[in-house]
Amino acid sequence: MNTIAINCDVGEGVLNEHLLMPYISSCNIACGGHFGDAKTIDHTIAIALENEVLMGAHPSFPDKENFGRKIQKMTPKALQESIESQLLLFKSRVDLVGAKMNHIKPHGALYHLIAVDVVTAKIFLKAIKKYAKNTFLYVPYNSVIARLAVENNYKVIYEAFADRNYNAALSLVSRSQENALITDAAAVFKHVMHMYQHQEVITISGEKKPIIADTFCVHGDQQNALSILGYLSENLKKQGIAIE
Repeated sequence: MNTIAINCDVGEGVLNEHLLMPYISSCNIACGGHFGDAKTIDHTIAIALENEVLMGAHPSFPDKENFGRKIQKMTPKALQESIESQLLLFKSRVDLVGAKMNHIKPHGALYHLIAVDVVTAKIFLKAIKKYAKNTFLYVPYNSVIARLAVENNYKVIYEAFADRNYNAALSLVSRSQENALITDAAAVFKHVMHMYQHQEVITISGEKKPIIADTFCVHGDQQNALSILGYLSENLKKQGIAIE
């Protein structure tokens, strides 16, 4: 069978990880910026280990009030130290159980900002540098952070979003728009299959734009996450594609 990688953002207080993990390849665990502490991280790590799911840190702006989805004005030093602190917390928890940090995936506003802003992208890469040799970085294709990471020999995995619509510039449609999220499982499957088969995404304007996706994200906090993952698993299998 062919294979496909699916990832989920977890450890964010929804407490559905035990339901989602059987359907995914890797998970991105909130580590204190937008949500999470040692207790929630430990809980999520245990479920990931039970399901043999790869684990990554999911750092963000330190902004629990807005769930990390608003850009925060911070000095470069403060932002770097916040990211480093979140990664240190996560790494200490996986080390405690002899597990491995497979990857780092920034969250929310930080993810989107480093995709377009050189200054913030460089701060982020500096913050994660000590992990670069043994850890992958999940990044959007054709982004500023992807280019800088590759130029500086970071190991990247290109990520696309299964449950989000795209603008022509390959940015995600803002969550303030009604069509930002794709909540229908069949529509998510169609969206993923087109990217998987054709290495392009159909944007909200109907344009087809090139995209590379090594892994597809389904947001663990979206209402239909479980039904979407179940539908993807069943229907990908019918196409001879295994989630791995």
